[in-house]
Amino acid sequence: MDHVQNHSEELRAAARHFGRRRFLTVTGAAAALAFATQLPAAGAAAAAELDARRVTEDPFTLGVASGDPLPGSVLLWTRLAPRPFEPDGGLPDRRVPVHWELARDERFARIVRRGLATAHPEFRHVVHVEVEHLDPDRAFFYRFRVGDWVSPVGRTRTAPAPGARNTALRLAAVSCQAYHDGYFTAYGHLAREDVDVVFHLGDYLYEYAVNATGGARAYTDRTLPAVFARETITLEDYRLRYALYKSDPDLRAAHAAHPFVVTWDDHETENNYAGDTPENDVPPEEFLLRRAAAYRAYWEHQPLRRPQLPEGPDMRLYRRLRFGRLAQFDILDTRQYRSDQAYGDGWQVPGPESEDPARTLTGAAQERWLLDGWRASTARWNVLPQQVVFSERRDRPTADFKLSMDSWDGYPASRQRILAGAEAAGVENLMVLTGDVHVGYGLDIKADFRDPGSRTLGTEIVATSIASGKDGADRPSNYAKLMQANPHLRFFNGRRGYVTVELGEESARADFRTVPYVTRPGAPVATAASYVTEVGDQGLKPA
Repeated sequence: MDHVQNHSEELRAAARHFGRRRFLTVTGAAAALAFATQLPAAGAAAAAELDARRVTEDPFTLGVASGDPLPGSVLLWTRLAPRPFEPDGGLPDRRVPVHWELARDERFARIVRRGLATAHPEFRHVVHVEVEHLDPDRAFFYRFRVGDWVSPVGRTRTAPAPGARNTALRLAAVSCQAYHDGYFTAYGHLAREDVDVVFHLGDYLYEYAVNATGGARAYTDRTLPAVFARETITLEDYRLRYALYKSDPDLRAAHAAHPFVVTWDDHETENNYAGDTPENDVPPEEFLLRRAAAYRAYWEHQPLRRPQLPEGPDMRLYRRLRFGRLAQFDILDTRQYRSDQAYGDGWQVPGPESEDPARTLTGAAQERWLLDGWRASTARWNVLPQQVVFSERRDRPTADFKLSMDSWDGYPASRQRILAGAEAAGVENLMVLTGDVHVGYGLDIKADFRDPGSRTLGTEIVATSIASGKDGADRPSNYAKLMQANPHLRFFNGRRGYVTVELGEESARADFRTVPYVTRPGAPVATAASYVTEVGDQGLKPA
């Protein structure tokens, strides 16, 4: 608590110094937290270079990753951190030259690109390499080198060419990995799956304290440093927390095995924040300083391209990826631009406040971008990777039902505009990918959720959590109520795991993969259920 209080005082003093107006216009957050918002300036780049021979411990403790595959380009990531649980990662305040290689084979006998990148201390020695001019729809292997140290080998792939008549794409969707709730066993299994790309739908980390034994992991063979036993508030806090999460070998294995496409939800910053409105009662400018720190650390630690580099408390995370003629992915950000939750958040009886047409989950610019993108789409499948449950979800089958004000149910006018836009654009095969709720759902998206007989406009696949919620249960206590209250809910399971989706020319198949426990390591994986939805006949049916 002392730490949170001390850092809150730091933020408060900085917020007072800059004031809301100047903060928002000149990005006072960056100055206040003493970090740059763009690539290092000339003075920083001219700082002394570290002789790589002086790196005497393995700098690749946080592994490697790739992300956002394009037809001719891959994005490669690593961070140099010989001592990841120390604020500076165990490196001096100097630039470090990092060699990288991309090859067609795992032994690097057929190298297609190589180069030199610089790991800057201002970015905690992270490296983002955008490799261009590659063949589309091709698998590649990559690695980094600093001095005599060589990183683990990662595998990635480019997307198919824009007009390619590709007939199959296999993806995985994951979300919600509270380190303190259990082991990331599901990631170990996902690393061995044959998938083209992994979509992370939010809650990559949690801001809550992690005790010396790792919470539910109950370590007996190690003691975590006290720096984790506090809530993340500052840039240093968030950076250290990513280091803790990426120290997990199963998470590192999944990143090395597959390219990731990431988007955040709330816990990467703070639980249930909405735009510039925090969960707790602090001034918006103070919260925006925290948001700036969280967004900065997120970009540093994820395989994201340069357009996603944040400026203070703002970061353009929504973006579009195309995989040939088969699929278009419109990745949403439903946190940064949303209206505050109605009725004080939580599960509430819907009413005039939640149903106000002015309320938005996406913000006007992102909504316009999405609908314009659908109008221009020629893809067989239009897929919407996003954070919170899209379909209506009543908590009970009686007239006094409540809805979650944090999900799209708290923003029904926003949802209706999206569905109307999809229909106007002629989107016939709509699939929404969702995280957040620590259970697996399969839902039919109805034209009118109050009328079970109304047209099915698409399907929603909700990926359960990797660890959040601890072991869970196949049938949670509210199973019967939810299934009865929501006739469009086709599947419900409360175990941990992930989902794989195979998109084809005629149908799509979702396999809900679950593990029986995460509070101890070593759980096996099984398929809890499989469903298909057919092109031209949307709706989930058991496979």
